Amino acid sequence: MLRELSEFLVIPSISALPDHAGDCRRAAQWLMQHLRHLGCPVVNLIEGEGHPVVWAESPRVPGRPTLLIYGHYDVQPTDPIDEWITPPFQPTVRDGQLHARGAADDKGQVYCLLKAYESVLDRERRPPINVNFIFEGEEESGGKVIFDLLTKEPDRTRADAVVVADMAYYAPGWPAVYTALRGICYAEITVRTLRHDLHSGTYGGVAPNAIETIVRMLADLKDRSGHINLPKLYKAVEPPTKKELKAWKALPFDTDRYREEEVTSKALTGLKDHSVLERTWALPTFEIHGIRGGFIGDGAKTVIPAQATAKVSLRLVPGLSMDKVARQLEKAARKVAPKYADVEVTILHGGDPVQVDITHEAFRLLDNAFESVVGRRAVPVRAGGSIPIVPLLGKTGAPVLLTGIGLPDDRLHSPNEKLDLHQLWDGIQVFGKFFERLAQMEQGAGEETTED
Repeated sequence: MLRELSEFLVIPSISALPDHAGDCRRAAQWLMQHLRHLGCPVVNLIEGEGHPVVWAESPRVPGRPTLLIYGHYDVQPTDPIDEWITPPFQPTVRDGQLHARGAADDKGQVYCLLKAYESVLDRERRPPINVNFIFEGEEESGGKVIFDLLTKEPDRTRADAVVVADMAYYAPGWPAVYTALRGICYAEITVRTLRHDLHSGTYGGVAPNAIETIVRMLADLKDRSGHINLPKLYKAVEPPTKKELKAWKALPFDTDRYREEEVTSKALTGLKDHSVLERTWALPTFEIHGIRGGFIGDGAKTVIPAQATAKVSLRLVPGLSMDKVARQLEKAARKVAPKYADVEVTILHGGDPVQVDITHEAFRLLDNAFESVVGRRAVPVRAGGSIPIVPLLGKTGAPVLLTGIGLPDDRLHSPNEKLDLHQLWDGIQVFGKFFERLAQMEQGAGEETTED
């Protein structure tokens, strides 16, 4: 299995970089081949304006519930490349950990579900439940193929339960199920202060510098305390319930260990009158991901840049819709810009926040599966990250089980991403037992959806 997973991980399916479009297709084809090997009679590649979606259906088992399994085969870019101990697409095991881009997010977790499915097939290669698989190639880049598909064909999500294994344990030995995800509004803010770059010796001191301008604007959009200066942003936030806050306080949490081993910093920033878990789970954020402009090559070039672009994102919590926040961001950016600057705000992608009701029977069955393998039921927590497609996955009424086998220190989106192998082996058992238990659940919304 390690060799098989490594074959998947070695494919550099970076969806955000056009040069890797062929690699994304190769990753999709790897999944299709694997799904056929598992005996799925329906395996389709669904094309669109972007990287394709893989759709597959297990053999039908009349009278049994239907489970929809979601995952993504695309991965994040690898920079800064010089911080990787071993090449990002050369899967390497060190100290029981598999290091590679996509090991935890999300190829390793997709593979875990595929192996769990295989583990419960009978001698005729039939599963105990009906399973539909949907794997996208644009989760990391905000693509629209899966959105277009499920908007046009919502019946593909008609199921008795949906599993999204793209998450992590709360802590080692503490499996988790997620009650909320933050949404996201990802944008580029572009500022032009001159028609063209100028010589800094001749014009320095009088010509407006685009990078300096955009840096000051960004500082105005979020102050040193971490407060985001978008109008009425915080007033719209739906705060966590008293029950949630009480449950969060009961979780094992060591602030110093979190800062040193996960954040790897000398200090934690943000709104000090809120706890770390509130800041990462229940409050909006504003982050600057990169600034482009002027001269950044080797050596020196004395130039006053005419244009600069900042990539930014806001994470959104319940009460904040992506469309409304996008409008607020554009309005705020123009307000803080000096009169001499032309400002353009481009929304690249986004999604609304998600809240999940975890009272459905499927969550109890998942708890039982975790308890039987790990020795502990899943704790209900929130997530600071975003999976934009989740609202559509549950649109037809199926409960969406947000869970996973990762650990908090898996370095998602960072150099040296890894997956602890014991998490993978345990995860195969957990999800296999969950599939078997789900077979006994009363059939509800799920329907057979075999394609022509």
